[in-house]
Amino acid sequence: MSFFSSMIWITLSFLFFTVMVAVISAWKTRDDKLDTAEGYFLAGRGLPGIVIAGSLLLTNLSAEQLVGTNGQGWASNMSPIGWEVGALFTLFALALWFLPTYLKMGTTTIPQLMEARFGRGTKLMFSFVIVVMYSILNLPVILYSGAVVFENIFDISGIFGISKFTAVAILCVVIGIIGGCYAIFGGLKAVAVSDTINGIGLIIGGLMIPFLALALLGHETTGGGLVEGVKYLVQAEPEKLNAWASWDAAEPALPWPLIFTGMFFNNLYWWCTNQSFVQRALAAKSLKEGQKGAIYCGFLKTIGFFYLVLPGVIAYHLPSIQDKLAAAGSSAIDFAYPALVSAVVPKPVMGFFAAVLFGAILSSFNSVLNSASTMFTLDLYRTAINPKASDMQCVKVGKIYGTCAGAVAICVAPFVMFAQGITTFLNSMSQFVSLPILFTVLGALIFRKAPKYAPKVITAVHVIAYGAFMILKPCYPTSGEPIHYLYAIAVLFVVEFAIMWYLNKYRGTEDYVPADVGAVDLTPWKYRHIVCIIGIILAIGIYILFSPIGIAA
Repeated sequence: MSFFSSMIWITLSFLFFTVMVAVISAWKTRDDKLDTAEGYFLAGRGLPGIVIAGSLLLTNLSAEQLVGTNGQGWASNMSPIGWEVGALFTLFALALWFLPTYLKMGTTTIPQLMEARFGRGTKLMFSFVIVVMYSILNLPVILYSGAVVFENIFDISGIFGISKFTAVAILCVVIGIIGGCYAIFGGLKAVAVSDTINGIGLIIGGLMIPFLALALLGHETTGGGLVEGVKYLVQAEPEKLNAWASWDAAEPALPWPLIFTGMFFNNLYWWCTNQSFVQRALAAKSLKEGQKGAIYCGFLKTIGFFYLVLPGVIAYHLPSIQDKLAAAGSSAIDFAYPALVSAVVPKPVMGFFAAVLFGAILSSFNSVLNSASTMFTLDLYRTAINPKASDMQCVKVGKIYGTCAGAVAICVAPFVMFAQGITTFLNSMSQFVSLPILFTVLGALIFRKAPKYAPKVITAVHVIAYGAFMILKPCYPTSGEPIHYLYAIAVLFVVEFAIMWYLNKYRGTEDYVPADVGAVDLTPWKYRHIVCIIGIILAIGIYILFSPIGIAA
């Protein structure tokens, strides 16, 4: 075995890339003023478009998503690309409609906008719910899922001769401490810079997997290479390349009507009103740069299926890993991507790939930790506990809260291993607040006469109706499979839109006009419309390619 295939080289290359990202992030933020709330929580409103795009991409992309979405592709077909390609449309909505209002109002957090539109009570209600959700749900689950993915791909327990629980616990500690250092001591800019570098690495490393896998597929099936692998993939089972699943398809497939309804509405919440995502765009140095960042990220999402869905479909066909997947039994969906990576990534570059994956895990953790710290400090501490707190006090409180939340997440995360049912349940909890938050924000954009109690009405209707759906678990009349939860979101969006329209038209008060606080230059990017049109054409082309009139014939 050569040196470049040894564990020593893999470890050294992993450490080199990981340390390099940290050094560059520290150097880029060396002169930043982190003693002000705007400097610490919003990077001094100085992020350029390319950094915003990279940070948005990495905030969304977690190790769990790499494994989970590829697992969905392995178990169903190409329909899960809707989560990637569909995000383009909502990122364009962020750039063209949401972001101008956010930056005009000088928004730091989404609850701050809620207070300006609907009052202090609405702000405190949503702030408390979101901070609790981030702290006791998102952070431990991100740590645990990232550690498990890393363990499954690189077999840390086997290398060091320890139990899987011990390996996961150690990884949770390492990820939590390093991610916490970025978020707590470096502020948003350190998070954003590291995200951008890791984003470049992820695109390179992630796109490497399908090409290597196709070459191996060609070699194992026909004795050929990449071209033969592509031919085999297209000819063996064309239906696996179909991105249009039937209307009553069971999960993990994405039924085609949801591409235009439930998934789009769900993505509006995540990409346009979720604090951990939107905070990157709120830190833009100008509206022009913010729009560039959101639109660039939209284009990056359209190629996401290359490393988030296609490898799973290739894994379905690759002969050399079928025994491993068969041995995994019902858990095979979670082992499809790790098994593929282990089979195709050359040892000399395994350290680089490990560092990229580690960076994706770090990004998800430190992004949510930074957003939770921001909202706790500015929306709860400064609003309800100490309204007269100075910027330096707020930064100090933010660091203390971030440290405590990170420590709790590290302690809790390993034990998620023993509560998988609870994890699945908790992950579905985000849908209880998605549409209420979205419609509250739309109150500042569209429903500008809606009364101040409107968000409370929407929240009550949504929680009761969605809760009933989760308890009753209705099934498709054709197959008896449980109805996809996004159908519930699609129906509830229409119902809640009608309620907001009624309250706005017939119970409306004085027209709300967002104030311009002069936070940044609001001159829009002049090429925004033509670039968005190109993006939409690209998305349509991708869906035509992966359809019965394309390569899935």
